[in-house]
Amino acid sequence: MDHNNLPMLSRTSSRPPPQTWLAYVCLASSMALVGSYVALSKPLVAALPVFLLAWLRFGIAAVAMLPWLKKPSSEPPLSRRTKQLLFFESFFGNFLFSICMLFGVSMTTALSAGVIMSSIPAVVAVLSGVFLRERITPRIAMAIGCAALGIGLLALSKQEHAQQAASASEAFFGVPLPIWGNVLVFAAVVCEAAYAVIGKKLTGSLSPKRITALINLWGLALMTPLGLWFAWDFQWQHIHWGSWLLLVFYAWAASIGTVWLWMSGLHSVPAARAGVFMVMLPISAAIIGVAVLGEHLQSTDLIAFGLALLGVVLATLPQRSKSAA
Repeated sequence: MDHNNLPMLSRTSSRPPPQTWLAYVCLASSMALVGSYVALSKPLVAALPVFLLAWLRFGIAAVAMLPWLKKPSSEPPLSRRTKQLLFFESFFGNFLFSICMLFGVSMTTALSAGVIMSSIPAVVAVLSGVFLRERITPRIAMAIGCAALGIGLLALSKQEHAQQAASASEAFFGVPLPIWGNVLVFAAVVCEAAYAVIGKKLTGSLSPKRITALINLWGLALMTPLGLWFAWDFQWQHIHWGSWLLLVFYAWAASIGTVWLWMSGLHSVPAARAGVFMVMLPISAAIIGVAVLGEHLQSTDLIAFGLALLGVVLATLPQRSKSAA
């Protein structure tokens, strides 16, 4: 046996199989869709009340996913634990995430939302340490610090912009609305991180389609009382046809496409490795914000974005494996 070939054999065997590469594509596509609808939801919240918008999203998606609700013959009945996980997955990932994200982007910019949401991998690391008892390494701690520094720099930048037009800006409890918007977007980050941690457990017992349909159904149930309240006296005739088209895309992207793609990828990839693909979220949101919504990048935005992305790299880059001598 030629021992000189051992290092080459080791490097070749470490390459991900085609199934893993397909999972990577699903994860990256999922987060790119999230970033796009985070940005594009800004004009929607200007046309529809937040709770009505979220209710319509879940309702449209529920009709589209009716065939996905049927239990496959090979799938075991839902246990009590699985039902609880499905509820919390929807409560944090659908219900609270939608409320925080929609209210947040209505008060801040798509670029700001993209920078803040790039801290998701670091928050996932924190929640994994708390709930899954995973050790937070020094590198993860540095990632959290980079994300926090980037968010703080962004908040100071937006506060300076708000102070330049103080007479025209609105405030709540003396704090400019853009700052409140950033806080709500970060709350959505925490919800999305909880969604990632819980989702990994669900993929062990349910198919991606069933998870997608069931958590959307819970989201519809949670949002229906508030949705009906705001729909009762809403002036539907004022909604432009373009907003309806955007609403259909939002419902498909937020409730069907992103969830199914993420769960499909998460089924084959460890949660920690999957977190690296969340970098597609802020990149997509920033591209949509600049190219479609006419927003502009400031120098402080670029620095904050760089710090946040550095946090992503530190939090999700796999450890270098030691090769055999």
